[in-house]
Amino acid sequence: MNLHVSTYNIHKGFSQFNRRMMIRELRDHLQVLGADIIFLQEVQGLHSRHAARFEDWPEEPQYEFLADQVWPDFAYGRNAVYDHGHHGNAILSRYPIVRAENEDVSHHALERRGMLHCEIELPEIAQRLHCICVHLALHERGRRHQVGAIIERMNREVPEGAPVVVAGDFNDWRNRAGKRLEEDLGLEEACRDHRGKPVRTFPSSFPVLRLDRIYVRGFRVRHTHVHTGRYGGACPTTPCSLPTCSSSKSPAWRSSSCPETG
Repeated sequence: MNLHVSTYNIHKGFSQFNRRMMIRELRDHLQVLGADIIFLQEVQGLHSRHAARFEDWPEEPQYEFLADQVWPDFAYGRNAVYDHGHHGNAILSRYPIVRAENEDVSHHALERRGMLHCEIELPEIAQRLHCICVHLALHERGRRHQVGAIIERMNREVPEGAPVVVAGDFNDWRNRAGKRLEEDLGLEEACRDHRGKPVRTFPSSFPVLRLDRIYVRGFRVRHTHVHTGRYGGACPTTPCSLPTCSSSKSPAWRSSSCPETG
């Protein structure tokens, strides 16, 4: 079995600095990636002003519009709510999402953040795959609080030995979040450069900061490939293998991150 996972901060369907609306181009780009599971951040669930302003603004929520005919299952975690709409994180999946829960991990009222946790059934895999999609705070104190919430949730909700993917926009240019996840949970950074550091992903035109991450547990990472292009920053691709309890087969897993729209 091959599994391809991506993470992408879509910035509510707009290009960098909100110069133009590009949600339809983003949908085409995501389909080209061919991912089985996609972790999305800054997904617009509703925005009445944009709907009135742009003639080709999708009628359905962005996560449903992006899922289209490719990802039959999806989950949305509403984080920021305002008079004209709301946005949050989403997970799109080719495989059944059997449970989904969004946990509020906001550190203060002015920066609403959530942690979307989905359990996904994969063929030939005895245990469910646990996927956690996050978009961490801009300031260090908030990120510390939210990483602590990830650790607490995994210790509470994820069975020992279950396969795990934690992915999203970590805003972690100091790489402090990754160290805690590795030390406290045994997670592995799937997308590293030749020096063992997380790959650079932002800005898209010339990636400098290491903001977007994919962490795994229960997988063996084989290698990482970084994509760049018009619709994203650095896009790491990581084939992995996942031992199973119910089968002697070891399915390959490829993970890619396409974090920042250009």
